[in-house]
Amino acid sequence: MKKSYKRLIIFDIIIVILLLLNSFILNILGNYYYYLLFLVLLLILFKFIFGIEKDKHRYIKDIIINFIIIYLSSFIVYYIFGIFIGFVRTDNYLNWFGIKTFLLPYTLIIIVREYFRAQVLNKTEKSKILTIVTCVVFILMDLSSKLNFNSLNDAYNIFIFLALTVLPIIANNIVCTYIAIKVGYKPNIFWVLIANLYTVFLPFVPNVGMYIESLIEFIFPFGLMYNVYSFFVKRSKDIPVSYVKKRLYINIPLIAVFVFVLAYFVSGFFRYYAIAIATGSMKPNINVGDVVIVDQHVDFRKLKVGEVMAYKYENVVIVHRISDIVVIGDDYYFYSKGDANNAVDNYVINPETIIGRADFKIPYIGLPTVWLNQLFE
Repeated sequence: MKKSYKRLIIFDIIIVILLLLNSFILNILGNYYYYLLFLVLLLILFKFIFGIEKDKHRYIKDIIINFIIIYLSSFIVYYIFGIFIGFVRTDNYLNWFGIKTFLLPYTLIIIVREYFRAQVLNKTEKSKILTIVTCVVFILMDLSSKLNFNSLNDAYNIFIFLALTVLPIIANNIVCTYIAIKVGYKPNIFWVLIANLYTVFLPFVPNVGMYIESLIEFIFPFGLMYNVYSFFVKRSKDIPVSYVKKRLYINIPLIAVFVFVLAYFVSGFFRYYAIAIATGSMKPNINVGDVVIVDQHVDFRKLKVGEVMAYKYENVVIVHRISDIVVIGDDYYFYSKGDANNAVDNYVINPETIIGRADFKIPYIGLPTVWLNQLFE
């Protein structure tokens, strides 16, 4: 065994010992700034022992362009799925507290970690054993920052930890290891930042639930890994890669516009809100599967009898026609009725529950939403 290999194995063993001490005794790496300091100190020690090499990988830009296309395409599918299952608001980290406590340190952690990973893998000289050992060390590094033995007190919590934390960490580190070997650390920084921080910059995301989200986090990185593998297979067969840039210039503007329009109409966070009609209470004017476009900026004082409005009643969105409006002083009380119903709805609608006025409909394009909702009822 080469002397450099022995030194690298000793270095890995030292890291593992420190991680075990953290997990069983210290438990300090759960703090983002301590974890960042730990990575920086390891990088400095690594530089002192082994030295630092410049990134000489080719095709970095091509791979990043591929990743951009994959991510934009995936977001289209992801947000279309959100039409069926609904959206939830994301946590707001775009303030001084969020930037200071999460966004800044976490971004720096990803940058330093992936740079450190690439440097360590360069020293393995493509040795399979050392590559596997390096991957395991980085898996343990991520796990150590999230491991809390106090919460692993029964079989259910252990299962949740394995399913929602361990499996995604393993997948991410396997893929990051492969990509770092093939094209260096920069593509890893790019895709890991997007995968972990996109919810910070988007006000709403599909309400997929933690299990589906964990499954996506486990499977999606392997899709990127396969993309990199396919890229180099095509290169080995002398297939030109100019098509990548053509796809970028043509698809990105179209994808971006589509995603914006889609999000604009289905999220409910902007002026116009798209609602798929699930019942026949408004037949024949509005049918099951029609999508009604609701203007949420209409002042409830300007609503008139005979207009169709959307409102919430017992956490359900209802689209019915206004049958009467009672004004007592400054208070407004609305009554509604479905066109297909024989009687007026037996409740009073307060202005606070009104979403807006239904201005027009798009026939039948909401049928998939209705079918999927009925499937999961």
